Amino acid sequence: MINIIPSDARSSFDRGWLRGSHSFSFGEYQDPENTAFGPMRVANDDVIAPGRGFGAHPHSDMEIVSIVLNGKLRHEDNLGNVAVTSFGGIQRMSAGSGVIHTEHNASDQEEVRLLQLWFMPHTRGLKPSYETTSFDPEELTGQLVPIVSTEGGPRIASIQQDMTIYLSRLNKGKSLSFQQAAGRRSYIFAIEGKLALNGESHLSTGDTARIEETPSLELQASEDVFFMLIDLP
Repeated sequence: MINIIPSDARSSFDRGWLRGSHSFSFGEYQDPENTAFGPMRVANDDVIAPGRGFGAHPHSDMEIVSIVLNGKLRHEDNLGNVAVTSFGGIQRMSAGSGVIHTEHNASDQEEVRLLQLWFMPHTRGLKPSYETTSFDPEELTGQLVPIVSTEGGPRIASIQQDMTIYLSRLNKGKSLSFQQAAGRRSYIFAIEGKLALNGESHLSTGDTARIEETPSLELQASEDVFFMLIDLP
């Protein structure tokens, strides 16, 4: 089953210093029928104005991944971590038993756009931790590149959940296959461009797909496309 959620069905907002959209219930947007997809709880597409950001605030028992698409994002937390991330970099924070952090646009001249993703961990009360990793954007074309996974790796952030986040670029007319174990879910976000799924379902920029009971996917670019795929339990 492939459920397509068009871009204009997401909850969009504009607060001046922050604009974007929520794919699941978040903040002022509350829909009891749209709170999660498996362990996935949040998928926000945020644009932060120069020099602005989120002040110190707490989290617990949540795996938080930030994927910077352009600009620079500055993170600071009460664990002593400070990092500035740009495209090609990934931030992963395991809030565990509790952490306080800030997220700001590190530039006073350009916006920063990021995807912020939250997932329930496999275990509550874990020791909080933070990690930054990087991938090579040149390697995205024509393949699914893992950027976050359970095991982690030299260029892959680790996460306390049985899942993997991939990024990929496909040129128009090109395709690739994705296979997962039966009983798992997939979540796809078309960051830019158009993507066909199994020759039937179609995604355009900003659209998402929530996929269940479909372990085999054929992904074909209807036009040049940049997308994210998440393999979930």
